[in-house]
Amino acid sequence: MTTAQTPQTSPSTASLAFLKGHGTENDFVIVPDPDGVIDLPAATVARICDRRAGIGGDGLLRVVRTAAHPEARSMADEAEWFMDYRNADGSIAEMCGNGVRVFARYLEHSGLATAGDVPIATRSGVKQVHIAKDASGSASAAGDITVAMGRALLPEDGVTVTVGGRSWPARNVNMGNPHAVAFVEDLDHAGSLFSEPAFAPASVYPDGVNVEFVADRGPRHVAMRVHERGAAETRSCGTGACAVAVAAARRDGVDPAAAGEPVTYTVDVLGGTLVITEHPDGEIEMTGPAVIVAEGRIDPALLDPS
Repeated sequence: MTTAQTPQTSPSTASLAFLKGHGTENDFVIVPDPDGVIDLPAATVARICDRRAGIGGDGLLRVVRTAAHPEARSMADEAEWFMDYRNADGSIAEMCGNGVRVFARYLEHSGLATAGDVPIATRSGVKQVHIAKDASGSASAAGDITVAMGRALLPEDGVTVTVGGRSWPARNVNMGNPHAVAFVEDLDHAGSLFSEPAFAPASVYPDGVNVEFVADRGPRHVAMRVHERGAAETRSCGTGACAVAVAAARRDGVDPAAAGEPVTYTVDVLGGTLVITEHPDGEIEMTGPAVIVAEGRIDPALLDPS
């Protein structure tokens, strides 16, 4: 995992503009910082994302021009905007599928992008995003957003996850971030998911892992719960839904590369529904909603309580 460079300016002496958005109830605090000058240490991010003493969120999206961020400058010719994504505990993550959709909605909401195709730089590369148009040809706040999520890697490491004395074999899937996908008879078997489920061997995921528990709902239709690394259980996880769809397809004996045609799975999350399509070339597309629900300013005391 890459460590972010520290920007030049601390926000602690002035209020900070923010927006709040969610994708299938995976919610994020959005901080516009086009010039990349705001310093957001892990402790500050954690205070902002605190659901009792802060704004609350599963993560934070800092909106930075790609050319202004040292980790993203190499992608400046491909995408104007970089999603600097932080987990709720302040740690840095490579990618967040729901976060990318919310990030794209913010760009459209703020007049920085229009309906249609929008490239967005992330720590796992440039993601191609499509903002759906309404009948007039404009973006619709209620319309779906589709993200090209890249290809899944399927390491052959054997993994087991354990909750409350129950253990299941899990499929190791990497979507730019690591996932362990376990199929269960009942989603309640996953317990509270407040704490990270135990997994073995630990060497497979040296930096931790997102763990998905999956139950069947019908043909090519599953439901999932997820413990997100750095955020506990969340209402949705976009990369997790992609990992689940791929794992379910392989379990069902379906491989688009071999069949020569795409396969689509409907994935129910606690906060709604995502539609995941894997194409014969391995590219995975995720479609779902993204909504901006509020905007305002963060009090300086929250940014620097000392």
